[in-house]
Amino acid sequence: MPPRSAHPRSTGRVTLADVAAIARVSPITVSRALRGERSVDPELVARVKAAADRLGYVPDPAARALASRHSTHVALLVPMLSNSLFVDLLEAVQGALRREGYQTLIGVTHYDAGEEEQLLREQLQHRPAGLLVTGLEQSEGTRALIHGSGLPCVHLMETSAAQGVYSVGFSQADAGAALTRHLLERGHRRIAFGAAQLDARTLQRLAGWRREMQAAGLHSPTLEWLNPAPSSLSLGRTMFEQMIAQSPPLDAIFFCNDDLAQGALLSALRLGISVPERIAIAGFNDLTGSDQMLPPLTTVRTPRAEIGAAAAVMLLGLMRGEVPPSACVDLGYEVVVRQSS
Repeated sequence: MPPRSAHPRSTGRVTLADVAAIARVSPITVSRALRGERSVDPELVARVKAAADRLGYVPDPAARALASRHSTHVALLVPMLSNSLFVDLLEAVQGALRREGYQTLIGVTHYDAGEEEQLLREQLQHRPAGLLVTGLEQSEGTRALIHGSGLPCVHLMETSAAQGVYSVGFSQADAGAALTRHLLERGHRRIAFGAAQLDARTLQRLAGWRREMQAAGLHSPTLEWLNPAPSSLSLGRTMFEQMIAQSPPLDAIFFCNDDLAQGALLSALRLGISVPERIAIAGFNDLTGSDQMLPPLTTVRTPRAEIGAAAAVMLLGLMRGEVPPSACVDLGYEVVVRQSS
């Protein structure tokens, strides 16, 4: 029999002391055993783990951080999780951090600067060890919170040459320009830009499209179709049906995101409009299913998983006090040419 009854305290939470009583060891031995310290005798480790499993013990990371002055959490802010782009990013970040004993505090901002600021304020109450923030366009309040926290911070999906700013991503504007050049090289002249959400990265792709269209002497404001609504297949269908009726007719449409382009391709198929013979369609991000469309979608492949992993590695180094070889890591992009253009 254990030396004392090992019931949870009045809070209902099983404590380290409860596990220690069942395992007949000291609380410090429980802590060391569960941390995987090699100096603990394997037989004691087995007893501690058996006791923890029996009681359903879950370590309290906040208490551990307070005791050791070392947090095991990293705050991560992403715009949404309904887009597989950010799911891929999140999985890569979480995988890299978990291997080093860190957990992610995820905040979904919904592309709202005020919500981003409030989420960060809440996350900082949990005393994270570092920050991962999507993009570079934060509100003044968010920038003040990042600076005032004194925590290492890495920005995702964009690049910056600014002093003291750490970033991992690629040039959204250059990628937009590269896809536009591809459409121009295919002989298309009236190339529209169809955009939704209108977040900072979408507007950078728009800037790249404008740059190439202006250089070719083909830019016109009437070719810009900008809708602040959330990006979706349904909106892509609606926008395509509006854009295909434009006069003079369009030769091609560069959609800012693949879900819009996928919706447009489905609409064209339903309406019997030949792609790319009547009109070419291209997207951005190479989301799941783009290679399975009819016809397969020309798009820009973005390295979001690689960005997530590289940003996590950079942040881990910063949290250890290391200076990264470069404050800005550009992982590039790839124009993937398929039959829709």
